[in-house]
Amino acid sequence: MSTEATLIKQHLIDPEICIRCNTCESICPVGAITHDSRNYVVDVNTCNWCNDCISPCPTGSIDNYRKMPRSKAYSLQDQFGWDELPAELSNAELAALAGDAGDAPAAEPAAPAATPAVDPTGQTAFNSAQYCATLPPWSAAHPYTNLYGPKAAEKTITATVVGNVRVTEVGKEYDTHHIVLDFGQTPFPVLEGQSIGIIPPGTDDQGRAHHARQYSIASPRNGERPGYNNLSLTVKRVLEDHQGNPVRGVGSNYLCDLKVGDTVQVIGPFGASFLMPNHPKSHIVMICTGTGSAPMRAMTEWRRRLRQSGKFEGGKLMLFFGARTKEELPYFGPLQNLPKDFIDIHFAFSRTQGQPKRYVQDLMRERAADLVPLLQDPNACFYVCGLKAMEEGVVLALRDIAQNAGLNWDSIGAALKRDGRLHLETY
Repeated sequence: MSTEATLIKQHLIDPEICIRCNTCESICPVGAITHDSRNYVVDVNTCNWCNDCISPCPTGSIDNYRKMPRSKAYSLQDQFGWDELPAELSNAELAALAGDAGDAPAAEPAAPAATPAVDPTGQTAFNSAQYCATLPPWSAAHPYTNLYGPKAAEKTITATVVGNVRVTEVGKEYDTHHIVLDFGQTPFPVLEGQSIGIIPPGTDDQGRAHHARQYSIASPRNGERPGYNNLSLTVKRVLEDHQGNPVRGVGSNYLCDLKVGDTVQVIGPFGASFLMPNHPKSHIVMICTGTGSAPMRAMTEWRRRLRQSGKFEGGKLMLFFGARTKEELPYFGPLQNLPKDFIDIHFAFSRTQGQPKRYVQDLMRERAADLVPLLQDPNACFYVCGLKAMEEGVVLALRDIAQNAGLNWDSIGAALKRDGRLHLETY
């Protein structure tokens, strides 16, 4: 059989259940996954079948395949236009496409050695995603996932808005809200580090219903209000683009404008790896920017409640929190009131007038003496959440801290991934 007629099992993303969280694209080591304003897609000519993207996907949308003749494989343009996956083709249809009367066996492409990315200076680029854990810490609680969604028995769940409070000072470029949703008597169990999907009403400019937008949960497992079936979100809408033109995102704008008593359609929950350890003496290092603080707030609040109940046994909490200015930093006031012996907080501001730019990785290097023992401690976990641009700098800082202390980064980095201790959730 000719190469042109060879059947492959093409790796595809299901647009019906994808929540556009960017996990697959950020973790793909060969850059095979990309997206437009609507869909995430896989380039058949780049994908090397390494499957690094499979387990971190919170919805399972990445775990889909179609048998196709290689010469007729679905193009990126085909995939960008989908609202749902195409139907499986019969053997007769495949044979007709391949121009071959016989059955052609499906073949997974052999995984070639990935070509290391090279930056413009000619140096091999640092691949931070290779250290991202795809398993949760060993002591994490069991998460429930995909209880509601397009492929679940119940398509959505209705939640009622019971709170909507602005949590940043007024600014012309940004607007961040703390939104509380109540699920009434319908079960919706969640854990710190999970996320939900919100379906904005209406249609896009092509008349198609909006897909769900993903938001990290900002409250602990027993609710924003303890004992109630509720949760909170941290939602930022951008008011201006980089050129100063007014702009409004579909999902974030919808959420920030909600009033108490309004209802929203929710799917999820999602996420089975970005989970906090339950071990009461475990240490947690949280590194975030902007609304990446949502899961960190959830973890911190759960630890705070355990401390109040006498069940917290002294694990270290460290927070490195970055924003352009303190006015743009969510929860700045409440964070100032947390006991110093409970959490070690460091702020990095990159746009404070008259001050040098400071980023979270700068603060981490300054606290190297405290981070070195945690890198070596099997009960210490690291969580990174925020803009994609921060990820490489943070993991490079961890590498430099380890190497400057005489540690072998290859073994440290491998242990962080293997033992579910380094989690990267960037977008």
